[in-house]
Amino acid sequence: MGALAEFERALISERTRAGVAAARIRGSKLGRPKRLGSRDVEAARALLTSGAATISELARQMDIPRPTLARAIKANV
Repeated sequence: MGALAEFERALISERTRAGVAAARIRGSKLGRPKRLGSRDVEAARALLTSGAATISELARQMDIPRPTLARAIKANV
């Protein structure tokens, strides 16, 4: 019984990997969507460099956690 279950699990895993590979070939985006787009990050960076707002203020306005905004700004350097 255990061998049959192990075989079935291997088949499921193989089909899943094949499906993910096919989706990537089709150009599908996999995973969780990003909270901030590149335009949002650039706008936040412009406000920060001009001194018009702080990271905390911007995060509150954008309704996102402060570390998320800080990480996005740092990643898009």
